Amino acid sequence: MKPIAILILATAALCSAQLTDDSRPASSNVMGAQYPRLHADLRATFRLKAPDAQKVRVDLAGTVFDMKKEADGYWVGTTAPLVPGFHYYSLNVDGVAVNDPGSETFYGYNRESSGIEVPEAGVDFYLPQNVPHGELRERWYYSRLTEAWRRAMVYTPPGYDSVAARYPVLYLQHGAGENERGWGNQGHVAFIMDNLLAVGKSKPMLIVMDRGYASKPGEAAPASGGPRSTTFEEVVMKELIPTIDATYRTLSDRDHRAMAGLSMGGGQALQITMKHLDQFAYIGAFSGVGGMGGAAFDARTAFDGAMADTSAFNQRVRLLWLGIGTAEPERMMNSVKAFKDGLAKAGIKHVYFESPGTAHEWQTWRRDLAQFAPLLFR
Repeated sequence: MKPIAILILATAALCSAQLTDDSRPASSNVMGAQYPRLHADLRATFRLKAPDAQKVRVDLAGTVFDMKKEADGYWVGTTAPLVPGFHYYSLNVDGVAVNDPGSETFYGYNRESSGIEVPEAGVDFYLPQNVPHGELRERWYYSRLTEAWRRAMVYTPPGYDSVAARYPVLYLQHGAGENERGWGNQGHVAFIMDNLLAVGKSKPMLIVMDRGYASKPGEAAPASGGPRSTTFEEVVMKELIPTIDATYRTLSDRDHRAMAGLSMGGGQALQITMKHLDQFAYIGAFSGVGGMGGAAFDARTAFDGAMADTSAFNQRVRLLWLGIGTAEPERMMNSVKAFKDGLAKAGIKHVYFESPGTAHEWQTWRRDLAQFAPLLFR
């Protein structure tokens, strides 16, 4: 999901700045690249050699800054301090958006984009640590519904290949404009789970991440903002889940199956699970309730009456979890809170979490997963 906003903690001006001793290359840079650089106060310095360019700018997820040309043909600029987390960005050279040659690329905005990882002081729950590590695997499967090959990324916990145990499964979806690699590359799902498991905070589980777009032959391709048909739901229920159950050692009943997602993926998780409560007992939406803008939410009539019988729903669904960043756009925040209030009014049991200081961005969703996963399959 391309972030709607990036918080800038001070002035939004981008100015030319010389390096100081406290700066270092971002961890998201390609090997050996010295730029972009991060300073101790979380300012970021960008640099690009473009001697013939007339104007170069940095576009940080829609927040645009001018850079200054120096005598040697390099364009340089330093931002105000950035909020910790992962941020997509591009360089705009004379009106053309290009990727930064110093940055790794990450699939967002429906294309490979540059990205900068801004560290959060004293926080390492999403970073590699000296603990047993699981694996992030690729599982290709042929979809008869779409008549195309599809790829799911599958996290297997430490020791998966050395024991005969069976595992519950979390189906975890990305946001709009992203794909099945988002949770692994931008979200650091494997490190989050490895670290939770190492301290006993989570049950071992498989996590399956598929591409949230699907269309049948002759059907219009889904728009970047979300699917326009039920084809992805059909793929999940008729092809993805059977493929995972046939390929991996799963516990294949509803009490051991969960679905969650971020933004668009959170909406997909709600729509799919509410229609198939015979298949899912755990549901999570990370910034995944949109469109209401604060309008009242009637839990008893939503999702074709899936929650109309409050007592039956509360007994059947072991966890309904909602998350949001406190700095998200007002319409998104209001939508999630209205959803939460509607659940409370109807007596629907749920868990609500706010990520302090983060917007519609990966640091919010990393925190969501770290709070959500420990509650699964208990």
